[in-house]
Amino acid sequence: MRTGWADGPEFVTQCPIRPGESYTYRFTIQGQEGTLWWHAHSSWLRATVYGALIIHPREGEAYPFAKPKRETPILLGEWWDANPIDVLRQATQTGAAPNISDAYTINGQPGDLYKCSSQDTTVVPIDSGETNLLRVINAALNQPLFFTVANHKLTVVGADASYVKPFTTSVIMLGPGQTTDVLIQGDQPPSRYYMAARAYQSAQNAPFDNTTTTAILNYKSAPCPAKGVSIKPIMPSLPAYNDTNTVTAFSKSFRSPRQVEVPAEIDDDLFFTIGLGLNNCPPNFSPNQCQGPNGTRFTASMNNVSFVLPNNVSILQAHHLGVQGVFTTDFPTQPPLKFDYTGNVSRSLWQPVPGTKVTKLKFGSRVQIVLQDTSIVTPENHPIHLHGYDFYIVAEGFGNFDPKKDTSKFNLVDPPMRNTVAVPVNGWAVIRFVADNPGAWIMHCHLDVHIGWGLATVLLVDNGVGLLESIEAPPEDLPLC
Repeated sequence: MRTGWADGPEFVTQCPIRPGESYTYRFTIQGQEGTLWWHAHSSWLRATVYGALIIHPREGEAYPFAKPKRETPILLGEWWDANPIDVLRQATQTGAAPNISDAYTINGQPGDLYKCSSQDTTVVPIDSGETNLLRVINAALNQPLFFTVANHKLTVVGADASYVKPFTTSVIMLGPGQTTDVLIQGDQPPSRYYMAARAYQSAQNAPFDNTTTTAILNYKSAPCPAKGVSIKPIMPSLPAYNDTNTVTAFSKSFRSPRQVEVPAEIDDDLFFTIGLGLNNCPPNFSPNQCQGPNGTRFTASMNNVSFVLPNNVSILQAHHLGVQGVFTTDFPTQPPLKFDYTGNVSRSLWQPVPGTKVTKLKFGSRVQIVLQDTSIVTPENHPIHLHGYDFYIVAEGFGNFDPKKDTSKFNLVDPPMRNTVAVPVNGWAVIRFVADNPGAWIMHCHLDVHIGWGLATVLLVDNGVGLLESIEAPPEDLPLC
């Protein structure tokens, strides 16, 4: 809150940290408790630059559940047998989709189902009769992931550093950027059990990494195998790659622990379409630079605007200093053209308009955003993340959002609070929040290939008297371009 200079995305709140230089992030934690994570927000550097950020209860306060015996961060990652920056560079040069990853990882290790890492599988200890807290983070670059533990139930107690009404499941799904806290009981015969994660793939006919990463849940009292005998851990069953029904049932299980104050009256009612697109090959490009479908270049957009990051000053710095020409405040708050979003979309709508357009919100306004997936190129589950805010997910569904019939489905009593919402494939989600945190906050798809293609916008929240009076002054070590 009010420390927007420490948000981090390059050219939104700061210029990138130069090679060999440093920058200290100073920020205030307010109203959050549980699991978050930190990561690079420049190019594809977050493929390897990330970690857990854990917020414990205040001293003298307790969890809203029995204190677990131990806590273990479980970071799900994605790995290329290449420099990921080179993977991105090749895609940028060709205009085609980037190469898929070669493996997924759990706490940095792919696990023993991959030949290259059979000796380096992550081991998570547990004792019979104890309750452990697993803090699961999807740090993968481009893939929503299922996660499960063989023969064990998972009790979900938190998500994105907010507690939820506990519910039990055998599998969880996390989009990139999402975190989920689960309790696991040591209630099975002492042995070794696989933890496993693999892709949830909602986009039809799109290539994806179909491998499975594993770790081992190891009971400390498990009998040792005889010398020279190798006993494989027990393997769980995972949902099918395209099992949207399981994803829907899981996402609809989330509730806040008690009644919450959801904005009932709305000041800013926004409607954002989200999806992919194809740019026609520019006249000065060679065919090698247009290797997307039918000689095009892949792109993505919100409300038909493909977001272009500035390249010499950040948006927050430009707003604070009054630098003109860096961005405009005319991002459309409704789709420029209404159409059958999840039907057969005219090819005339497949090519978005590039621009650095932000949405200006008045400080204190009560905001509702409808996030609508489209079937342009292919529908897909999009993990949409909003910086600077937690929000309530009041509803989600399939097809085109219809305010006349879908508003009656809104949960304004105990909706879950998140910072990343998995917008259903061929569907929609509705979020609400109060714009009480001044700054420039990027809202983007957390599939990095999509943000790189322009699936983003920036919400500029100002109280009208200047940022110096509404947030802290920029620090002296703020990186310059």
